[in-house]
Amino acid sequence: MITKSNLGEIIKDFHEKDLPHLIKRSLNIPDYIPLRRSISLIGPRRSGKTFRLFQVITELINNGIEKTRLLYINFERAELEGITGKDILVLIDTFFEIYPDNEKKKCWVFFDEIQVVDGWENSVRTLIDNERLQLFLSGSSSKLLSREIATSMRGRTLTYTIFPLSFLEYLHFKSFKIEKYLSKSGKRNLLSHFRNYLEKGGYPEVALYEKEREKIHRDIVETTIVRDVIERYKIRNIKLLRILINTLINSIAREFSVHKFYNFVKSQGIKASKDALYNYVDALNDVFFAFPLRKFSYSYREKEQSLPKMYIIDNGLLTINGIKDMDKLMENLVFIELLRKNKEVYYHKSSNAKETDFVVIENKKVKELIQVCCSLEELSTKERELKSLLKASKELKCNNLLVITEDKEGEEKIKNKKIKFIPLWKWLLQV
Repeated sequence: MITKSNLGEIIKDFHEKDLPHLIKRSLNIPDYIPLRRSISLIGPRRSGKTFRLFQVITELINNGIEKTRLLYINFERAELEGITGKDILVLIDTFFEIYPDNEKKKCWVFFDEIQVVDGWENSVRTLIDNERLQLFLSGSSSKLLSREIATSMRGRTLTYTIFPLSFLEYLHFKSFKIEKYLSKSGKRNLLSHFRNYLEKGGYPEVALYEKEREKIHRDIVETTIVRDVIERYKIRNIKLLRILINTLINSIAREFSVHKFYNFVKSQGIKASKDALYNYVDALNDVFFAFPLRKFSYSYREKEQSLPKMYIIDNGLLTINGIKDMDKLMENLVFIELLRKNKEVYYHKSSNAKETDFVVIENKKVKELIQVCCSLEELSTKERELKSLLKASKELKCNNLLVITEDKEGEEKIKNKKIKFIPLWKWLLQV
């Protein structure tokens, strides 16, 4: 049984202990919203949600808010095992009992790993109605995925997604300062960091402990993605799930057909149903592992019925599985960056089956067409990529054309259309 004495001790522990050392993340999260809503942080496991909460706490303290007006609770603490939603209300009562002056002040409450608490939803809604409290929620596990925290609070929360590090954040983690002008050695260092980021990905732990990156990446796949999917969705055919994950990784940036995959596993003598496979793909999306990209169409039905191209949350999860194709790694990274920037994006296949990697939509209009290609040195490659882009430009009536490359920069005018070229590292650093 959890007593008020236990809760009081945990509250005092937070106020007496130093906050962890932080490297600032770029995602701008408000520390207060003048609405009766919580702020929910969602995203893949190990992407830095907890440390982003601590960043908000640090910023509040730096802005003059007393630490005693803040409360951070990680519900996975051993002392809180068995905590219930009713105990959360007792926790807040204890907080005000310890600091009675806070009852007249604005206070900030940070609940991490909230999914551990049985019946947390009703208690959190009660606290949201308290105008003196600003609540932050985060957490994810096989019991409750981080997306579902936001879903449970639908209409009562603002949701922010924490991805693995952006390239700019990665450079901050590496203590590399971006300057307008760089020396030759500075440029070499920048490109070296970019190559590492492209191949090893942006999970914070990997950026800090590169020597252990393979172990970290495999642990992310095994103990978070596989476990969360198996336990959350009660999947029994674990072998089939692993084959699917491996297939998605090796099908990166290509159209993926559940029907074809079903026929393949069936030919291997593996029992499966199409419905189960569709559920598995949805589950891998729920845990922020695999993302489907639909083909653009002005028809909603055609979009939804199109074969999706598949992308993976982090390039490091590709390279540890043997993916070395630079075009695929670059394209995957561009997709994740577009996702991070909350862009509405599709791919395009023209009437003659030529493909354009990304169609960016803004206000229901085609805003930009993006082609990703590592090198355009071979004339045949350049002709193929630009023909696809120009065909899409004509069909979709969009003249904002961009080619993201490894190192080419500049502009070219082809068939009266201006095409911009930019190195991927530079595109990633654009605000």
